[in-house]
Amino acid sequence: MRRAWIAAAAISVAAVWAVAGAAGDGGPSPGVAQGGGGVLSTSGSMRYVALPTESTTVVETIRVRDAAVWNFRTVKGHYGIPYVTNRGDTGGLSRDGMVLVLSDAVCCGLRKVSRFLLLRTKSLRTVGKITLKGDFAYDALSPDARTLYLIQHTSARDYTRYRVRAYDLTANRLLQQVIVDKREPNEVMRGYPVGRVTSRSGGWVYTLYMGGKMPFVHALDAAHEKAVCLDFHWKGSQNALWQVRMSLSRDESRILLRGKKQSVVVPLPGAAA
Repeated sequence: MRRAWIAAAAISVAAVWAVAGAAGDGGPSPGVAQGGGGVLSTSGSMRYVALPTESTTVVETIRVRDAAVWNFRTVKGHYGIPYVTNRGDTGGLSRDGMVLVLSDAVCCGLRKVSRFLLLRTKSLRTVGKITLKGDFAYDALSPDARTLYLIQHTSARDYTRYRVRAYDLTANRLLQQVIVDKREPNEVMRGYPVGRVTSRSGGWVYTLYMGGKMPFVHALDAAHEKAVCLDFHWKGSQNALWQVRMSLSRDESRILLRGKKQSVVVPLPGAAA
């Protein structure tokens, strides 16, 4: 397996930062959505949107069928709905739809401190606050919403370098171990996330990363704090990966990547659950 940094010629830098810049976050993470479409509820009937003011954030629950504001609340500080890819995919909702995670919006570069809020979706009441030293971005939640997975950026010189960390929401602490592919525990992970799909159970989260020599799919076992990285061959420029359609096969044994000129199947040996 290979982790290759993204050379300037490999991707469009403007495209990489388009989402992050619009989201109010110019750092290495995909940023946060402030305004826009927010994130859709698990039922599909509501949207959760974060709207910035001068010193606060208004979180709104908007009914999809008629765009009525069903509920709202103001929280101190600048927060947003976390993006999970540079292509504009958002996250932050627990599998049961009861918890929403907000991430702070800060510009620019590596943050010295990262903050997260956990809200009950029904009441928008705060049920948790997290403050961490260093630059952390939202990645995923475990199916039982007891573990928050974070992307930790470690280099101001190379924004593509990252680690996957786990935060125990029950014990309210960041776990020491780094979530890595045990086959290559010393491999430095690099890349930009450009696609995301999740298994029906919520147990596996698959993220497509662009790399210099070879792109890969990061398969996070969100139920067991494990990960597998799957390299695949892509012909030609990786710019085309911005437009691919990423999906899971019906039996959840393969990742399907469909582009305009080529399609790739990435097997998931023993992964889907």
